[in-house]
Order: sequence, then C-alpha cells, then structure tokens
Amino acid sequence: MKYLWCFSLFALIIFGCKEQEAEPSILVEQPEGIITPEGMVWIPGGKFMQGAVKNDPMALDHEKPAHPVIVDGFFMDITEVTNRQFQKFVKETGYVTVAERELDWEELKKQLPRGTPKPHDSLLQPGSLVFKKPGQKLPNLYDFSQWWEWKIGANWKHPGGPGTSIEGKENYPVVHIAFEDAAAYASWAGRRLPTEAEWEYAAKGGAKNAIFGWGDDAEVLEEKANTWTGEFPTENTLADGFERLAPIKSFPPNTFGLYEMAGNVWEYTSDWYNTNYYKEAAEKGMQKNPEGAKNAFNPHNPQVPEKVIKGGSFLCHVSYCASFRPSARMQNSLDSSHEHLGFRTVATPEMLK
Repeated sequence: MKYLWCFSLFALIIFGCKEQEAEPSILVEQPEGIITPEGMVWIPGGKFMQGAVKNDPMALDHEKPAHPVIVDGFFMDITEVTNRQFQKFVKETGYVTVAERELDWEELKKQLPRGTPKPHDSLLQPGSLVFKKPGQKLPNLYDFSQWWEWKIGANWKHPGGPGTSIEGKENYPVVHIAFEDAAAYASWAGRRLPTEAEWEYAAKGGAKNAIFGWGDDAEVLEEKANTWTGEFPTENTLADGFERLAPIKSFPPNTFGLYEMAGNVWEYTSDWYNTNYYKEAAEKGMQKNPEGAKNAFNPHNPQVPEKVIKGGSFLCHVSYCASFRPSARMQNSLDSSHEHLGFRTVATPEMLK
C-alpha cells in the first residue's frame, strides 16, 4: 500500500505538471514601454481555430481541417502598404521589383514543363499580369487565362501597363508585387510579413467562429468589402462603389481596427503553401505561433514553390472565388505578380526593442 500510494503521488505530480505545460502562456496585452509604430495597431493575442468554420458553405478542402492555434500579440499595419509608402522605399534604396527586371529564360524554364519551347525574345520582356474583362459571357470559369493578360511593361509604377501611372493614386495599395519585393520592403521597414495564422487571426477581428470578419451575414458584403458585384468576369454593377482597386480605408475597419482585410487585394503571408499542412497541423494538436509548412507542395503545380496569400480581392465573386472569408487561402509563386496582389506587414515587441 505504501508503494502504491507513493506511485499514485508520483503520477499525480508528473501528469499534473504535463497538464499545466499543455497550456502555453499567451501575450495578450501590449507590453509597457513598447510604443505602437505609426500606421500600426496592436492585435491582442489569443486562441482560435485556424481554417474553415463548421457552418461555412463556401469552405474549400484546402481550408480543412480546422486546427487549434495560439497567437501571441503583435502589431499589424492598419492598411495595405500603399504606393506612397512603397515609393519612399524605392527612392531610399534604389530597389527594382521583380516585374521590372529582365527575364532569365534559364531560370524561367525551370518552372515550366520539360521541353517547353523558348518564346520569342520580343515576348521575354519584363511585365506582369493585368486583368482583362472578356467581351462575352464565358462558358466556364476554370480557365484563368480568359481574364488575365501578360502585359509587358506592367509593374507597380504602371499598374495597367505602359501609359498608365500611379499619379493621384498614392493612397491605393501597391500592386504587381512579387514575394521578394514584399519581403524586401518589410525588412527595410524593420518588420516582416505575417504568418498565415497571424493574418487569419487578425482578419477575424475577434469573431472566431464566424464565416466573415464581421459575422455570418453575407448580405452586407457590398458594404464591408471591395469585391466583384454582378456577373464575373464580364459585368460589374459597381454596387460596392468600385470596379477595380479601391483606395485604402474605403470600407469599415474590423474590430481590431484593420481596413480591407477582405477584398481589394490579396495579401502575402510568409507561409509556404503545402496541401498537406492543415492535416499535419491538426494531428499535432494545439500549436503556438506556427510558421506553416517547412516546404512548399502543390500536386497541381509541383515544380513551382508557392506562398500562401489571403483575403481575396476586387475580383472575388461567390461564383468563382469566395475568398473574402478569413479562412480562405490561395497560393502564389515566388516570382509572380499581378494587378490584385499586395501586402501588409507586422512587428513583434521583440523587433521594436
């Protein structure tokens, strides 16, 4: 009996400690002495289920299964990085974006199926992808090339291609940004890109079990976000006030004070896109400050490493891309840029000490 009692006491101590260790501490309140950087807001830490909520009829397989996550508090840009901000970065550093650089066929062909013939040199020119509205109703929405056009000369300074400019659009989100460009800006600003978990937690604005960042009411989408209204991609009714990009702060902020976390432009995260990651994460149980998959994997595009992008854009429509939900996610190759992809940055207290 003596030994049984001792063993029971030993087990109680050991397993009791394990239970206490199973609940990591969370940084909720902004630390004293750490000043909020200009243009940012403190996002209080907390727990949530990353991935699709149970009652979401628009959820896709790669948003599942939902898995428990703890996120420590952090600072986040209240808006997407603007043309004005990016222009200052370029002026001070001389940085040249990926869309402005000469193309290297030897590097490019590594991302293409073996045996792909080299295009004519006249086509191997710097540029980016620009949205084009088809002139007629489309039989299907599976072929993205029906509304995307590779335009030589399109970049952050010329978002619609040659002859267009950002003059008068200083408060619009900067677009035609590749991952490398976003990461370079973040480093220059003394910040970093958000993890997917941080981004999604912030986009929910405290509404942890809601489909949208404002709740479950899909009827108010036009009031809350810049998305495609009408029939995609041929007719936009402008019901939300915009056909394409909108200036920052055009729609109400969420409860954390963040603007346009739904629609307007997709936003980069630092996570690799890996179709197996959510399943693996769910098997691990609660994770604190996860940084995503260790490597990229997409069976539909295996030769190209991709990053997770979040938030949807002005092109999202329920018939094709209901990505104005916090749990929605998409992938983008490292060197690809286009007219509806931008970013915002984050900073932790440690980065500001």
